[in-house]
Formats: sequence, C-alpha cells, structure tokens
Amino acid sequence: MFVLALDTATPTLVAGVARWAAGQDTEVLAERAVPSGNRHAELLTPSIQDALTDAGLTMADLDAVVTGLGPGPYTGLRVGVVTAAALADARGLPVVGVCSLDAIGSGARTVVTDARRKEVYWAAYGADGDRVEGPGVVRPEELDRPGPFVGDPAFTDRLGAPVTRADVTTAGLVRAAAPQLADRSSARPLVPLYLRRPDATPPTTIKAVSKA
Repeated sequence: MFVLALDTATPTLVAGVARWAAGQDTEVLAERAVPSGNRHAELLTPSIQDALTDAGLTMADLDAVVTGLGPGPYTGLRVGVVTAAALADARGLPVVGVCSLDAIGSGARTVVTDARRKEVYWAAYGADGDRVEGPGVVRPEELDRPGPFVGDPAFTDRLGAPVTRADVTTAGLVRAAAPQLADRSSARPLVPLYLRRPDATPPTTIKAVSKA
C-alpha cells in the first residue's frame, strides 16, 4: 500500500510517501523535511504536494495516512493532526497516529527533543526498538537515563553525555505505525500528546474597566 506520512511535532516538518506491506521492508518513495519554525500551517500542504509529485503519485493513489502525535507544541501538533484527519476523511482512508519520538532513531536509545522552557521531551527504547518509558517532559539535568541519546545535540552539555543528531523520518513514522496498518481494528483515536498546557490560557478573572 502507498502511505502518506507527516509530522509537525518539531521545528522541521516532515512529509513523505512510502510503499508498505506487512512483513516487508518499507520503501520510502519521496520525503520532504522542511525547517519550518512556526510556519507549519503555511508549509505543510505544499510539502505534501511536493512529496506526492516526487513519488509520481496523487492523493487518489494513497491507501493510508500516518501522522505524528507529538509530543510537541500545541499549534504545530494541531496543524499536522487536523491535516491528516482532513485528508483521510476526504479520501475515505484510514489514518494512524503514532508518538513522534518513536520515529526518531532505532534500537536501544533515549530520544530527546526540544520542549522549550529549558526542557526536553523524552522517551526510552529497548534493544528491540520498542518504547519502554515515556513520553515525558523534564529538565535535561533531571533525566536519569544512561543513554545512548539521540535527537537534538543542543542538549549534550546539559545531559552530560553526547547526543547523536536524529530526526523524525518517513521510514520511522511508517515503522511505528506498522502494527496499526496491519490491523486496522487496532487503530487508535488521533489524540495529540501535548504533555502540558499551552502557553496561552484564558484569564481566570475579568479585569474591571474603569469609566472616565
């Protein structure tokens, strides 16, 4: 089957197309990894279109959509999840959500990505690649894990151990989604992993307006 995979959990959005079949290696046909900052909404749709063009496919050729659920910033995650749901609904396709950290690196590792506020999102994986702890959010100095660490090297000093650069990939997203793609009945609802409240919150009190 042809799978569209996308992720907006990090400052680099990913949109890719892969050929997947149960029990076989995933073949990535095209991928766009675009440094996007806070411009996910502006750049995601063109990136999807470019990936499809590079793969020689159209939306009509797709059989499933996979999206990263974070953890990540509220606005970025919302863009990816809503886009994946809308595309799948429009084409009548199954849509699968996965933890974005599961799509970074492989084998035994601890994944760390920037959570802002001087913190990291993290998750730990065993030798078989399955997640054994997390996801969570913590200050790097308080992350009591031995590594090896992969993800954002900017946290090397604060972790006190080297961090090998690794990012979300199309292959990683499809690999993480494989159990749900193989068994459609196991697909779970698309629930973004925010892990904490958004920075902007409604006021708890109403400020009185004085009359001149």
